[in-house]
Amino acid sequence: MVEPSRRWRNLGIAAGAVTAVLFAVFDLYQWGAAYASDRFHNDFTFYYVAAKIGLAHGWHSIYDLQLQQAGLNALGAGITIAQLARYISPPPLAWIAVPLTPLPYEVAYWTWSLLLVCALVLTWRLAAPGEGRARPIHLAAAVGWLPVIYGLQLGQPGLFVAAGVAGSYALLRAGKPVWAGVALGTVALKPQLAFLVPIAFLAAGQRRAFVASGLTLGGLAGLSAIALGADGIRAYLDRLSFASSVAVNRELTLGYRPAEVVIALLTLVVVYRLRRKGPEWIYAAALVGGMLATPYAHLDDFVMLGLAGWLVLRTEAPAWTWIYVLAAALVIEGEPIWGAIPVLIAELGALGLVSWMAFRAGPRPPQSDEPLAVPPPTQGLPSRPGARPSPPLRG
Repeated sequence: MVEPSRRWRNLGIAAGAVTAVLFAVFDLYQWGAAYASDRFHNDFTFYYVAAKIGLAHGWHSIYDLQLQQAGLNALGAGITIAQLARYISPPPLAWIAVPLTPLPYEVAYWTWSLLLVCALVLTWRLAAPGEGRARPIHLAAAVGWLPVIYGLQLGQPGLFVAAGVAGSYALLRAGKPVWAGVALGTVALKPQLAFLVPIAFLAAGQRRAFVASGLTLGGLAGLSAIALGADGIRAYLDRLSFASSVAVNRELTLGYRPAEVVIALLTLVVVYRLRRKGPEWIYAAALVGGMLATPYAHLDDFVMLGLAGWLVLRTEAPAWTWIYVLAAALVIEGEPIWGAIPVLIAELGALGLVSWMAFRAGPRPPQSDEPLAVPPPTQGLPSRPGARPSPPLRG
């Protein structure tokens, strides 16, 4: 006879699986429907156009709005350059779209989408908690979570960044700090998503990982500067300055720079205190604090908080932690209904959780660059129902 506790656990897994699969199927349908209604209504369109501009006119020209408009017109996209409809991403994002430019736009879009799905699967393989039947449920729940499917629909590179961070975590966990730093090169695609992670290496005493990440990201920044030249750099800074003035880009941020700086500094203190508790806490704290400290965020960017939640659930945190992760996921899921305030509260609560873990016991003496503690993975099951917004056009 099955024990009552085990029976309830099996029922919970079954219910979670059914819920996750249903929402994943619904989200995939929504993605297909959005593409069918307007195949150009996504951000990949701008990466594709920027890559073509770079090849035809030089990389210093990719932020030229007139050339962007001409490229959109040549595609027949019917898009007019506007506040959220322009390419403003770093050059490496246009560079990785270059191999797709010989392809027809539709083929290029779905190839890009397949690569994003592969990045999601890789992130899941490296970072999802649990074992056995629980793990596939996490993948289905991820597809059914609004930030993930929204990012897939838009063609946003957030999942590439998440895969790089997850790979970095797995490498550091395996005692390969140099390669863990190199894996963070994906942060160059969208720096605001994980900009605190390389600095967190230094706070955690992982000097080799810090130096490797600095050299990798610094090298990509140097190549970008050379490719853009003085005129291109000025144009890029102008585009960033304009983007920072657009209100919608700040709706999901604290919107107060001094507070963001304080949170970033607090996060590094938390990382220092957590440095001997395992690599999961280092990455989770840096991701949560970084998302609160960023001055620019959209709903799809919260895939990084999903990754942080997975990492926390792999630790020996209290059993109730998964309830908070699930609740936070549901709050983010419902952002189109109740707005940004509950989301920001959930983020602050998450930072409070990792801070509590950091300060509930005194720090141990630092032993830099030695293998970090590796606690066994634990079970966790975040499922994520909610509403779906229509995607805005963003560069």
